[in-house]
Amino acid sequence: MLKLSPALLALFAGAMLSLMILLNSQLAAHSSPLLASWVAHGIGAAFAGFILFVCHLRSKRTRPAPRPVPKWAYLGGIPGAFTVILAAATVNSPLGLSGSVAFMLVGQTLFGMLSDLFGLMGSNKRKFSYQDLAVVCCILCGSMLIIFAPS
Repeated sequence: MLKLSPALLALFAGAMLSLMILLNSQLAAHSSPLLASWVAHGIGAAFAGFILFVCHLRSKRTRPAPRPVPKWAYLGGIPGAFTVILAAATVNSPLGLSGSVAFMLVGQTLFGMLSDLFGLMGSNKRKFSYQDLAVVCCILCGSMLIIFAPS
């Protein structure tokens, strides 16, 4: 099986997130952010089910017994639905796609750092470093340039 680096996969996921936001905002502009969220999650669930089915058919080896899943881990769709609704609304505002994605990147980075710091929801604990602070400052400055720089 083909092994890809986690960094490459994360980069691709970021591109897919931007594409998803763009498509959902187009749907929201012609309907509503709430309908766009419902459609996106319905189609996403159907596609994920298809991928799961294909992967299950291709898998021939035995798997170890899975660890028990915490009940709260099933609630990931809730922030996902809010993300789609809020992103669809902000992309159709003066922020546009790049401004929305820039602010979402800032929010993701800050939440990720807090999750690492406190070990939220079972994540591995990791302390802040001065380099982390520098990265956040660079992301904030870049986001501000994207949003406020004259065209």
